[in-house]
Amino acid sequence: MNNNLRITGLASGIDTEEMVQNLMRAERVKVDRVEQDRQTLLWRQEIYNDLNKDFANFILNSRKAFGLTSVRYDGTLVPNSYKNLNWVKKGTSSDETIATVSTTGKAMDSNFELEIKELAKSAIIVDDGINEECIRNIKDIKIEVKVGDENREITIDSADSMDDLIKKINTSKVKKDDKDVSSGISAFYDKENRKLFLQTAETGENVEIKLSYEGESSKSTLSQGSSAKVVYNGVELKYSSNRFTINNINIEAKSIGKTSVTIATDVDGIYEKVDQFVKDYNELVDKTNKLLGEKRYRDYKPLTAEQKKGMEKADVDLWEEKAKSGLLRSDDIISRTMLNTRQSIYKEFKTEDGFSGTFKLITEIGISTEQYSRGSAGGKLVIDEQKLKDAIAKNPEDVMELLFKESAPEVVDEKGNPQLGGFVTRIQDNLMSGMEEIIKKSGTGENADLYRGVKGNILLDFVSKHSSISLIDKDVLQYSRKIDDLNEMLFRKENNYYAKFAAMEKAISRMNQQSGWLMQQSMK
Repeated sequence: MNNNLRITGLASGIDTEEMVQNLMRAERVKVDRVEQDRQTLLWRQEIYNDLNKDFANFILNSRKAFGLTSVRYDGTLVPNSYKNLNWVKKGTSSDETIATVSTTGKAMDSNFELEIKELAKSAIIVDDGINEECIRNIKDIKIEVKVGDENREITIDSADSMDDLIKKINTSKVKKDDKDVSSGISAFYDKENRKLFLQTAETGENVEIKLSYEGESSKSTLSQGSSAKVVYNGVELKYSSNRFTINNINIEAKSIGKTSVTIATDVDGIYEKVDQFVKDYNELVDKTNKLLGEKRYRDYKPLTAEQKKGMEKADVDLWEEKAKSGLLRSDDIISRTMLNTRQSIYKEFKTEDGFSGTFKLITEIGISTEQYSRGSAGGKLVIDEQKLKDAIAKNPEDVMELLFKESAPEVVDEKGNPQLGGFVTRIQDNLMSGMEEIIKKSGTGENADLYRGVKGNILLDFVSKHSSISLIDKDVLQYSRKIDDLNEMLFRKENNYYAKFAAMEKAISRMNQQSGWLMQQSMK
């Protein structure tokens, strides 16, 4: 801005600065209105993103609680079929110092005796030819491990000390599928007894370890592991590991001895997990109902920076709470998402969708919608505890299918409708569809990785078809451009006002000079 034009009222005595600011204050109302509209849009985007984050966390937390995902060695999540869940059947061991048990949903209810006669052991070598005194003279140390048909070998040319040798063995790598992986050999040195211990990670009689080296004399030692020997219902069995599976029952042998094992459907455990899922879902219903029914206070616009200057923070917060209220009232996306979810869970579980159980409706196992009450938006679920527990006790496989069967969107009926999954799956699928719509509307915020955890390709359309720019982002950009244009216009107008007042001051100054000259002339 050209400050040379801003000549204050030296000649006129007028406070031109205040006059210009008063004139500009009226002009800035236009900018304030657009900034308020933009802020309202940003608040709406923030509320959308908070809700979408709640949807995502609900899906991920429920999958984790039900064990419908498992963690791979690299930390990524992979789906886990409901048929493999280990909490459906409850396995108990009468003596957990002998063996502990866990099960999958495939295990049959049963009682049996289990005897651990021998534990599986690693292949172990104890060598007294390598010690701290002769270590520098030991060369070409070779350790070979054989596990079935697999052979692994590490070679150490020499070592400066026993600590150096132990470190080289324990950190040794071998090639497997073109990747460097641990050799599976651990070592330690007993200094007091001057003995080197080598042990394989694997157990079983098909495991061998061989040590050879060159020193003052050559030496070669071979050792073999041993398998676990187990008596199950009078039949002796052998396993290469102390962790093994018998008839879909996972057993970990701890020590030699006998124990009694009982496998039964965990009715209370299943009920508690379903009950918690319904409670968490009802919290989502409450939140969406609140957003959809919130009162809109249209007189409460976002405060301008000038307005905030004269207010206490608590008053600003209260004002903004009113201003944000009702921004998603009767929102189409949220309404449609929750309606589709409610409708889907009451659709029949059809044979053509892959359901083979006796239950065809979710109400048959005791899950229904709460009764209507004045002031409630509805949609919350209720459980008839006794009815659900009875269904679980009598027919656990069919209940699990009804609850958790996976959907098959690639399989459609004659009308083009995708194959629907179970109760839990339908809720999650519909919420994911709603999430995709909200992402297109308001973007991902800082939650892109969270959303990908819910569904790997959930951002595919948003990125490929919408270039990662949401509808709200586009509107915000338009408002920002309009604000820039208005500010540029205000800048020019303000300069114009100052220029006019400057011209007036110059004219008054000239008039004053002329008046002074005339007065001087008249006094001569």
